[in-house]
Amino acid sequence: MKTLLFILLTAMMTSFVYAQDKRKTYVGFKGGVSIPQLSGGDDNELSRDFKSRVAPNFGGFVEIAVSDRFSVQPEVNYAGQGGKRVGIQPVTQPVPGLPPLPNGAFYYGDFKNTAKLTYVEVPVLAKYKFGDSDKPRIYINGGPFYGRLVDAKTETAGSSTLFLDRDGQIPVLLPPNGTPLPPIPFDATTDIMDDVNKNNFGLTGGGGLEIPFGKNYMQFDVRVSRGLRSIQKDTVANGSSKTGNIVISVGFGFGVD
Repeated sequence: MKTLLFILLTAMMTSFVYAQDKRKTYVGFKGGVSIPQLSGGDDNELSRDFKSRVAPNFGGFVEIAVSDRFSVQPEVNYAGQGGKRVGIQPVTQPVPGLPPLPNGAFYYGDFKNTAKLTYVEVPVLAKYKFGDSDKPRIYINGGPFYGRLVDAKTETAGSSTLFLDRDGQIPVLLPPNGTPLPPIPFDATTDIMDDVNKNNFGLTGGGGLEIPFGKNYMQFDVRVSRGLRSIQKDTVANGSSKTGNIVISVGFGFGVD
């Protein structure tokens, strides 16, 4: 029995020392493209029907190995979020020359509306790698993230006559002859920082391919994220949307020990 315990303890100590030798820390950077989309706001006229757009995503990371295959990876990323809406939609700004409508009623126009939200995001990922460290290997990762809003705006473009319904069947008519309102321009950039929550949090995860070279590596990473907090401060008036995106990036990690 003592011999068996001695063998087990020796094996455990050997494994521990080996794992210590295989521990490494990497400092790296990555960059790529984000395909964000706002979701969850389909029950409100102001937040419904947003589709995905394309935005930049880049940042740095530190990978702290616990063993040859498992590590913890905190990051700091510049992350573009938001979405776009094209077609007939509510006009949220007053229209000169037209009377205001009751609360909950809107004039509608046919134009493009892009919501551009920019965050500094800090994910903390658990990362597991398959295979030997001296060969290309696949990994998976996942964990929570915190986001701090640094910029929020909408960019509208196009021109359109106005309607009283979102199907575009009831045009706004001008007296005395009942002619449709001439097309008006919608080209504008509007700051919406005061309407959006400054803090966001959620979950992110994915996987990729790591290719070693010397003490360093190159990686191809694909991940998805989902915000868990509504971005709107006033969810009754403006709807309740959450951030989400797919990020495809290329990065480099440099061994520091």
